[in-house]
Amino acid sequence: MTGRARIQTPGPALHALKAAAFELSPEPAMVVDGEGALAAFNEAAQALFGQGLALLARGRFQDALPPGSALVSLLTRAREEGGRVRERGLEINLFGLPPFEADAAAAPLEDGSVLLTIHVRANGLGGERGGVEVAGLRSIVGLGRMLAHEIKNPLAGIRGAAQLLKSGAKAEDAPLAQLIVDETDRVRRLVDRMEAFSDDAPPDRTPLNIHQVLDRVRALAANGVADGLALREQYDPSLPPTSGDEDQLIQVFLNLVKNAAEAAHSRRDGRGEIGIFTAYRHGVRVRAAKGQRLRGAPLEVRVVDNGPGVPAHLRESLFQPFVTSKAHGAGLGLALVAKLVAAHGGLIDFESEPGRTVFRVLLPVASNEDVSA
Repeated sequence: MTGRARIQTPGPALHALKAAAFELSPEPAMVVDGEGALAAFNEAAQALFGQGLALLARGRFQDALPPGSALVSLLTRAREEGGRVRERGLEINLFGLPPFEADAAAAPLEDGSVLLTIHVRANGLGGERGGVEVAGLRSIVGLGRMLAHEIKNPLAGIRGAAQLLKSGAKAEDAPLAQLIVDETDRVRRLVDRMEAFSDDAPPDRTPLNIHQVLDRVRALAANGVADGLALREQYDPSLPPTSGDEDQLIQVFLNLVKNAAEAAHSRRDGRGEIGIFTAYRHGVRVRAAKGQRLRGAPLEVRVVDNGPGVPAHLRESLFQPFVTSKAHGAGLGLALVAKLVAAHGGLIDFESEPGRTVFRVLLPVASNEDVSA
């Protein structure tokens, strides 16, 4: 007999293994049944929340959470969508503990209950964390300014000289001069994109209907990058206005739809699809820039494609500059998207597996000051 032996695990033994994995998981985990009661919790959850968990098991878990709790929203989404969902940078407030920030995930189980896991980051308890990982953008801001000043002027001179050489060159040398012109133009475009990071001015925010932005993006995509793809949308018509710069938000969502279209086009069966969905998510909060207080960001926009998915080795750094899976990409598109979303007081996140990638943008509701401006 050759090859690796396969272990057949009987039903009861498999159940025991799953129970042991739940109990021994280093991440706090809880099971909330279909009635909202706490059905089970592991040692890590007990260590995090203390004796309050045992007392809470006698009643409804969701009833003990504060109004608008992000955890309730997460549990609801998992049941409605029928799959695993996650949130980053949630404010957790349970059992009288001081509020802290953490990531959380919820996954529906076969019996109608939901498995809730919480990941407390190293600085989550009492620490501060931005809604978007933008630390890597700080250096690129300075680099963008430097490049704009130090490279653009010499590039213009090089291009002009190459055009003069081309006009007087022999026929066999003309392609070389044109190559210099083309490559100079390519470097100039790259510098222009990097220069976008050097603009630290806050966006010119006014109240706007996010669906008008998405309709514009859809029209542009349908006649361009998404041509030949199934493009569908499902909007929540009750969404209140958000506050933002319309041009910048168009840039954000057009970039996401463009990436989704490229992924969907890569399917070999020719059945690429893109979806744009909106919803209102209660309890989602994002920390504003410079450590300001958490602000609600309940307006959700999801851009979904059925392409091959984001490569696993890129997922942890996807929003950092120069990270790309494209052969000729600069890796600046998603980094700029993250910067613009953060400037609008929002959050961007994604989930990806082969056949389904979801980019999710959460934005705040326009305040009274925005409406009266």
